[in-house]
Amino acid sequence: MSDADRIREVLLQIAELVSSVTQEEGPSGGEHYAEEEGVEAQPASVSGCTLKVLPKRLVVKAAEVARKINPVNAPVPGPLAAMGVQLPLDPLRIALLTSKYWGPATRRLTVSFLESTPANLRARIVQHLNAWATTSSVSFVETGGTGDVRISRGSGGYWSYLGTDVKLIPTHLPTMNLEAFTMNTPESEYCRVIRHEAGHTLGFPHEHMRRELVARIEPKKAYAYFLATQGWDKATVDQQVLTPLDDMSIFATPPDQTSIMCYQLPASITRDGQPILGGVNINATDSMFAGLIYPKFGFAETKAGRKEKVEREEEFVPTMAQAYAQDWGAAQDPQLIM
Repeated sequence: MSDADRIREVLLQIAELVSSVTQEEGPSGGEHYAEEEGVEAQPASVSGCTLKVLPKRLVVKAAEVARKINPVNAPVPGPLAAMGVQLPLDPLRIALLTSKYWGPATRRLTVSFLESTPANLRARIVQHLNAWATTSSVSFVETGGTGDVRISRGSGGYWSYLGTDVKLIPTHLPTMNLEAFTMNTPESEYCRVIRHEAGHTLGFPHEHMRRELVARIEPKKAYAYFLATQGWDKATVDQQVLTPLDDMSIFATPPDQTSIMCYQLPASITRDGQPILGGVNINATDSMFAGLIYPKFGFAETKAGRKEKVEREEEFVPTMAQAYAQDWGAAQDPQLIM
């Protein structure tokens, strides 16, 4: 057995242990947060996740940044590269095949909040971001300054940029949106939504866009379904659901429809009449893959987030409506990156 195989076996055992502990203690790992008395817990939003993309003018630059942060992000054109065959790829094609992972070294991503957010809510959100840190070497820690990850709770649903792309976002704009999350949002939504968005920030794309799962979806039915449930037009459905990931850009486990990164899709839009189950929490395969991409062996564990006394939830008034335009204008593009 090779060293890589041994590492995978150990990580899988760790992931299975994590999964069993989660099932025994509940999704929050035994932590309990007080909710405001007299207020019924409600889902934050019925929206699905949108994986945000950068303006076209930044695509090549983002790939250069990703490769500078982590050289392993550079695309490897499969078996041909192993045989020494060089494929002529233009800069845009290279950019589209470039991964956005942060690299194997221990890393802390700082987190800030764009609106006034109670301390207990901030801590709860950061705790769920750190659910990936059980098997990976990346952690999230709140900062009083401008974070690498900037969270808004304004309108626009749930979304995040992918991995190192957050470095290309102007610092006054969010890199992640958690519409209307409060202390009264159910714990199940914290597990399903925040851990999913954290996965995007770690560089993990949507699992349902793996070629094998996309092939199961009937496009016409998908257009009607997402128009009715999300208000998405055809172009958005194509981008977010029906365009499979390029096999050459994937460094991952086999397709897993119970991954936290996979949408729950109904049987009514699949060709075989069977639903794509979707994930509601980080599963064993997710944990194993995070540990392979971000190995933590030999590094001290870092923990972010802090528990503070429960504060009364402040009335939330969105203040960042101008932040949700996909293109903020070239004049605001960050000039100094890294």
